[in-house]
Amino acid sequence: MNKKVFISTTTFAEFDREPLELLEQKGYNFKLNPYKRKMTSEEIAEHGKGALGLVAGTETLDERLFEKLETLKVISRCGSGMDNVDIGAAGKRGIKVCNTPDGPALAVAELTVGLILNILRKITKMDRLVRLKKWEKNMGNLLFGKNVGIIGFGRIGQKVARLISAFGAGIIYFDVKDKPGIDSEYKNKSLSELLKEADIVTLHLSFSGKKGAVIGGKELRLMKKGSVLINASRGGAVDEAALYEALKKGHLSGAALDVFGDEPYSGPFLELDNIILTPHIGSYAKEARVKMEVDAVKNLLFALGEK
Repeated sequence: MNKKVFISTTTFAEFDREPLELLEQKGYNFKLNPYKRKMTSEEIAEHGKGALGLVAGTETLDERLFEKLETLKVISRCGSGMDNVDIGAAGKRGIKVCNTPDGPALAVAELTVGLILNILRKITKMDRLVRLKKWEKNMGNLLFGKNVGIIGFGRIGQKVARLISAFGAGIIYFDVKDKPGIDSEYKNKSLSELLKEADIVTLHLSFSGKKGAVIGGKELRLMKKGSVLINASRGGAVDEAALYEALKKGHLSGAALDVFGDEPYSGPFLELDNIILTPHIGSYAKEARVKMEVDAVKNLLFALGEK
């Protein structure tokens, strides 16, 4: 009986073998990503041939790939985002799709807070100066008393709110879905109101920029002069060209991006010293990573009918 599983994520089980042991206990053979980088569709088709299950990262999983993976029954995303998976095409072929929304939530929230503090206190900028043997003390700002606007108020957005509140910052949010019980604690605003009122805007959306940038030139112009933008959600949710201009002209004092329209990123933001760039590391906390991988394998086995 075919019991092959292909794991295409960049890294897997590097910190704990539990997810692999779960597969072994059920008699499954597994193959890991041999490249340790994001795989192309052609590479997944080659290495995943004959697999019943696919544990996937952010690779593009579409109709063309499914045609080549004729035996595939389940896709288990190791992460929360599903925008890289053509859900409709998978459904037509009877392929079940699941994800792990709980695992990365706290890791992304903590990274967001770290990026905000980094920008406000100019930590990365001054680290670079010290390494250049320039002892220059740049004045920063407190998070205390700032108004933080959270766009997307799901699992991650709400965790960010809890963490930020401990610093004495105010919280407002915008979300397209109602949040029963939340409004008594945090204020739900329209997107334009949030952009006008917030000193710091952070995005935690559950969809990608394929639907169009949520923050474009018009939205950036609504933001306060000297405010800050954080995107640790989806690449493409921010118009990168418009953000570049807003930073270069000084309308925004700073920004931090963990996600980009095209990754790996190598664009004009590299020229600016008022933006922090990280290589899509939102879930890259050891504890969160292990939980995501274990949950991904458990979801896979459950969808394959294992008890």
